[in-house]
Amino acid sequence: MKINATLTPQKLQKKTARVFELAGEKIRAIDAAWDPARGTPVFTWKGKYTSRGWTEWTQGFQFGLAFLHFDATGEEAMLKLGREKTRKYMASHVSHVGVHDHGFNNVSTYGNLRRLILEGKIAREQGELDYTELALKVSGAVQAARYVPTAYRAPWSPVAATPAGTGVAPSGYIYSFNGPQSLFADTIRSMRSLVVAHQLGHVLMGEGDQPINLLHRAVEHAATTARFNVFFGAGRDSYDVRGRVAHESVFNRNDGQFRCPSSQQGYSPFTTWTRGAAWIICGFAEQLEYLDTVKGEDLDAVGGRRAVTDLFLETARAACDYYIEGYSSKDGVPYWDSMALNSHQLGDITKQNADPFNAHEPVDSSAAAIAAQGFLRLGTYLTAKGDITAGKRYFQAGLTIAQTLFDEPYLSADPRHQGLLLHSVYHRPNGWDHIPAGRKVPCGEACMWGDYHAVELALLIQRLAAGQYYTFF
Repeated sequence: MKINATLTPQKLQKKTARVFELAGEKIRAIDAAWDPARGTPVFTWKGKYTSRGWTEWTQGFQFGLAFLHFDATGEEAMLKLGREKTRKYMASHVSHVGVHDHGFNNVSTYGNLRRLILEGKIAREQGELDYTELALKVSGAVQAARYVPTAYRAPWSPVAATPAGTGVAPSGYIYSFNGPQSLFADTIRSMRSLVVAHQLGHVLMGEGDQPINLLHRAVEHAATTARFNVFFGAGRDSYDVRGRVAHESVFNRNDGQFRCPSSQQGYSPFTTWTRGAAWIICGFAEQLEYLDTVKGEDLDAVGGRRAVTDLFLETARAACDYYIEGYSSKDGVPYWDSMALNSHQLGDITKQNADPFNAHEPVDSSAAAIAAQGFLRLGTYLTAKGDITAGKRYFQAGLTIAQTLFDEPYLSADPRHQGLLLHSVYHRPNGWDHIPAGRKVPCGEACMWGDYHAVELALLIQRLAAGQYYTFF
């Protein structure tokens, strides 16, 4: 990526305003056309949102978009839409025991509504605040209950200089919808649901009335994700490159031993599905921000503040560095996988802008939108800690990606198209994405998580331009 060091949040304000303008049109169009009996809108097909997926993981983005738009513009109709649809449709997601997506669905709806109340953006009505907090408590506990242990109890750290016997044990994880053997990279962002519930004083009650600490379970999951889904250039296997991310890690459930990397949506276990890497970048950066609100003593049982912080920071930095140096195009947008089958036909993608209309492999704008937010958060975090050089590098990378996404050919101004952020990919191996007539790879379509994260990215930049900030907690 060629990072633009001259960009500022203030310089992007015309573009973010355009994002909010177009997002409002798209939100209203989807709400007017969507039949809830058809399920949840997931991604567009010929410009119209359709429902197709393994689990109902995108409805929170659909209604969360309305809350984000109200936050940015003050449009009361969007607040009304978000409130009404959350009350009507989101309760089943709070108690959904079959998914790893609580941080997506419930923090994006109940969490955003609670945040707006606490920030004073809307009138504080205690009943509504209590309702959102109860939903978030239950959601965090339900998500945390989807847990299995590994066989690994020894402390571990991705930082080579860590003294022997210190670090965080990769001793368990929240398993994916594939089953208890499966750990997804994506799920790091669902740790938001666990730590928010912990922040609200909640615990998961287990057998024999034993309380289970939700923060500790989130840290365990993060440590296991870092240990097995992220690579650190330490010779773990023949394809170990620092910052590479495996979408899935597979464990033998008879003894908890790690068996192999895998990939559900990427090209292979030994390449990087770029949206999985984006979840790592965004998820670990957000968790770093949250750690600063936690008392040191609350982390002692999982290795201590230094060990947990080092783990999160090195994992985020490794994934960010590989994004910048390893597979991102010059303008900051990655293709859907770092080394998919026909990637060699594209030449050196790091030296040219991404081409969503190429004939070889699709780009994934949604991965770019997710990662950009992570870059901004990590850059802000490091700058606040005194690492000005690294902080600026990541922060400017985030702005560079945003500058690309908030313009053609990615931002959709076509009123006939329900999507906001074009050229995203849902499931390339399964062939679920629309390929226009005359073309060989998917392009021109949007997805609910891409639209949500594009608006969230714009909101974060809007706040940064005004000297403000916001976090999920």
